[in-house]
Amino acid sequence: MEILLRQARIIDPSSSFHQQQADIFIQDGIIKKIGTLSKSGADLKEIHGVHVSPGWVDLFAQFGDPGYEYRETLATGSEAAASGGYTDVLILPNTAPVLHNKSGIEYIVQRSRGLPVSIHPIGAITKNAEGKELAEMYDMHQSGAAAFSDGIQTIQSAGLLLKALQYLKAIAKTVIQLPNDRSVNPSGLMHEGVVSTRLGLPGMPAIAEDLMIVRDLELVKYTGSKLHLTGISTAGAVALIRLAKAEGVAVSCSVTPYHLWFTDEDLKAYDTNLKLTPPVRTEKDRAALRAAVLDGTIDCIATHHMPLDTDHKVVEFEYALPGMTGLETSYGIVRTCMPELSEERLAALFSTAARNLFDLQAVTIQEGQPASLTLFDPQATWKVPAGRSRSRNTPFTGIELKGKPIGIINKDKLFLNEL
Repeated sequence: MEILLRQARIIDPSSSFHQQQADIFIQDGIIKKIGTLSKSGADLKEIHGVHVSPGWVDLFAQFGDPGYEYRETLATGSEAAASGGYTDVLILPNTAPVLHNKSGIEYIVQRSRGLPVSIHPIGAITKNAEGKELAEMYDMHQSGAAAFSDGIQTIQSAGLLLKALQYLKAIAKTVIQLPNDRSVNPSGLMHEGVVSTRLGLPGMPAIAEDLMIVRDLELVKYTGSKLHLTGISTAGAVALIRLAKAEGVAVSCSVTPYHLWFTDEDLKAYDTNLKLTPPVRTEKDRAALRAAVLDGTIDCIATHHMPLDTDHKVVEFEYALPGMTGLETSYGIVRTCMPELSEERLAALFSTAARNLFDLQAVTIQEGQPASLTLFDPQATWKVPAGRSRSRNTPFTGIELKGKPIGIINKDKLFLNEL
């Protein structure tokens, strides 16, 4: 395939063409030439006036295959990711069966080879993600697991997580934790505070997250292993992680777009799409998260894409499952609610930081390099459509966002949204 990006604005601090406007000629999945070019041909696909960066990476997305294909398949999840500008997605092990052995990892690797998005399975730390017994992590590593996590099932046992951290240090793999101490009011439905009291809903206190982070940071200090905390939502979490980083602890973290957008005040209509784990919290917490994105305490954006069928969302708030889809809207949400972010910082949040943290293939926009690229327009405004995900559980449908993903070039494939 031959592709020519005409007068593309290059956003890649690692490239000598950073912040330049140039033509980029791609042939057979390789960047052949960058400059002012006069190419033509019947088979040449030309795209004009886009911004281009190294391909974006999501590190925490739920696809339904195997077991929950009625919510999302590898194919529909890949389309949603490509539509949102993602060339690489780390997918959670919380399937049926759980991805807790090499055959499960190999299934994902083989089934996703022909898709436009590079899908990287996360191996479960414990068998069936039950938090009781360690899974076959080395075998999964050998078969292609990009990282290890029990996904939406936070590991509650300190002793078990300690063993996992020690084990994974030998193969230099990262543990991903969603910090939530489930022993602290496990029946909570939203952030515990004035709003939850007013709405008559049991609360999930911020201390459930902060306690788990304190514990996990101490385990990382003890083991010297690598930990990534995803979906942080409290001002306390930000302060703890900022201090740990200053002390040289090997910890990184990510935030979801919806924690940068919503607060608990937005739950007044009992919208089940806003039932989330961890929950959206107060204005103070949101301000702390935004500040942490700006100062670099937060390393990257994680969509926490959780497709769910209507039977588990179009119900009373108490009975709904937590989660929303997020791959297609992530960039627009962050760009809209934090317009002060520079193009370089956005590139780090969406691409380079996650690649470095999880040892994915480095990507740079240079001649002779593989073309794994995201095309986007930071100034375009658009209303969120129904989307390509198989599920529709998002509160953003119909909302106008600024900053639109145009598509991706990856694995010698071109995927475009409507220009």
